Amino acid sequence: MDFNMKKLASDAGIFFTRAVQFTEEKFGQAEKTELDAHFENLLARADSTKNWTERILRQAEVLLQPNPSARVEEFLYEKLDRKVPSRVTNGELLAQYMAEAAGELGPTTPYGKTLIKVSEAEKRLGAAERDFIHTASISFLTPLRNFLEGDWKTIAKERRLLQNRRLDLDACKARLKKAKAAEAKATCEGDTVPDFQETRPRNYILSASASATLPATSRPPPGAELKEKPGGWRPPCFFLFPLAPSVAPARGCLSLPEDGKLWNDEVDKAEQELRVAQTEFDRQAEVTRLLLEGISSTHVNHLRCLHEFVKSQTTYYAQCYRHMLDLQKQLGRFPGTFVGTPEPASPPRSGTSPATAATMPTAPAVASLAPAGETPLCLEEVAPPASGTRKARVLYDYEAADSSELALLADELITVYSLPGMDPDWLMGERGNKKGKVPVTYLELLS
Repeated sequence: MDFNMKKLASDAGIFFTRAVQFTEEKFGQAEKTELDAHFENLLARADSTKNWTERILRQAEVLLQPNPSARVEEFLYEKLDRKVPSRVTNGELLAQYMAEAAGELGPTTPYGKTLIKVSEAEKRLGAAERDFIHTASISFLTPLRNFLEGDWKTIAKERRLLQNRRLDLDACKARLKKAKAAEAKATCEGDTVPDFQETRPRNYILSASASATLPATSRPPPGAELKEKPGGWRPPCFFLFPLAPSVAPARGCLSLPEDGKLWNDEVDKAEQELRVAQTEFDRQAEVTRLLLEGISSTHVNHLRCLHEFVKSQTTYYAQCYRHMLDLQKQLGRFPGTFVGTPEPASPPRSGTSPATAATMPTAPAVASLAPAGETPLCLEEVAPPASGTRKARVLYDYEAADSSELALLADELITVYSLPGMDPDWLMGERGNKKGKVPVTYLELLS
């Protein structure tokens, strides 16, 4: 590999100079060009957007994939640009275990039938979860990653360039200030030789070939010691400017006839460098400002993605609720599903507790209106008792499983009462000329 040592040394010198200047600014030993308040607000807003986007992205990944090992695996596949293998969800794995258990314990037994029904519901839940993860990853996670890995890296790169341009601008201001101060000092002191090294950047290299143009009488004699002697030769002057042959040494040094003009040239050069640095800084500040103002568009895009995420999450939870409600109804229709439980039947409820109203309803087991072994009564023959009827408000929609049940709509008012020998988890409900059994957990009994 071909290394350019001169460029490498120059870049190292510039980096060191900027590092020293930045440190001096932090300690208050050097002047710093301040940005306007609007620009500073844009920078703070961009930093805040980046930090919160990273936090939201990480937590959303945890929500969609709680397993850290799986997340690391997906990250590696993404970096290797390979397709992530399909992974079984927890619901699908539970459904598989339940189906295998039902096959071994007996699919015709009540427990086996229930396992099969629950496994089918869990399998549907797993498929819904898979769809939700896929949709959320595309509509929410991917735009956040694209911002952090694309737009934000561009903004960070331009901000670093702006920082370098600002340091160069401040360095040019410092050189111009030193040059003007030295010019004023030279004007007061007369024919003092200017020290241009004070007005150059730290990595500026002065030419050492100036002595080649001097007359022989002005050159150092062979073997002369390179140190200043009274009335002798002063070597630093030979490294500053190629002097004319007519210039003769005076007071132990080569005297410059037009010190004021030389200082004027140095000030003009410093001013030219300052104008160039100011132009580059203004151009870079405008580019960076436009990128920072684009954060508003990023917020609009993230807002749209957030709506998509909420929509997909709402669809997922609605599917879960529908699947579990269907499962409860199916389990409630199984005869003898809960037969043999040692718990006694609970008495009829006179009201709904706050906990019941705050939780999802549980479909009770279907029971006959008449005791076992007797012919059930027809709904037309059922008459409400003379006393004991109450009003009830429906909490949730309920779809009747058969003709003996009454379909319910949320927030409607119905009349309910209990009949002798009726399951305590059910009540008779009437709405107009329609009547039928209704589950107690779907009602809020009113006093």
